[in-house]
Amino acid sequence: MGKNTLLLVAIATLLLSFNTAKPRFRVLALYENGGHHVAYSKAAKVWLDQLAADSGFAIDYIQYTDSIDDAFLSKYQLFIQLDYAPYGWKEKAVKAFEKYIAEGRGGWIGFHHATLLGEFDGYPMWEWFHQFMGDIRWKDYIPGFAGGKVRVEDTIHPVMRGVPHSFSIKTEEWYTYDKSPRANVHVIANVDESSYVPASEKKMGDHPVIWTNPHYKARNIYIFMGHSPDLFSNAAYVTLFRNAISWAAKK
Repeated sequence: MGKNTLLLVAIATLLLSFNTAKPRFRVLALYENGGHHVAYSKAAKVWLDQLAADSGFAIDYIQYTDSIDDAFLSKYQLFIQLDYAPYGWKEKAVKAFEKYIAEGRGGWIGFHHATLLGEFDGYPMWEWFHQFMGDIRWKDYIPGFAGGKVRVEDTIHPVMRGVPHSFSIKTEEWYTYDKSPRANVHVIANVDESSYVPASEKKMGDHPVIWTNPHYKARNIYIFMGHSPDLFSNAAYVTLFRNAISWAAKK
């Protein structure tokens, strides 16, 4: 066998070892592929796939909760609720998810629509999730969208590594709730409602937008911003998202 052939074999073997290497961890992303959040979901998938390839983790996507049960979730170290509302889930998925979080079987990151808590589309409010998100209920939003400035409160939290102490969001709906979740969660960042462009009367006063609930074993973080695909051109946002994955997956 010639030297060139040996070199090609060695390269092929090396590439094969890279391709078959065991992923560092596995991620499940539950996402909406319809409605007015579809553009965000599509952009998120492109970004997540590239991050997974670069960082050595595996990611699977589902659009419905039909397949979720204890056995299914046992394959994943991180569950990303990517703009998916907390209602209309299959009963077995509800029970499996509650167990996954309560027993710390994996981490969780929720975005935007995950706090659409109330009675919607004929479904009752998921009481367990209501408490998980800090005992809040969705109240209103800015339907015409607005820019706003996010202010970091916990600057030493690992998800804020490399994130500026304040950063701007170009386009968002900015939900309001029946009350601030602050009494029941650990707030990491809030939005400065006086910074809305255009200005809006839909305000909460104390308005957390990133928080974690320390009363559950699973590492968990909720990030409100998650409507517009332009978020993936925002350096602060993608840094936050990347950090959240590492932190919640304990990697």
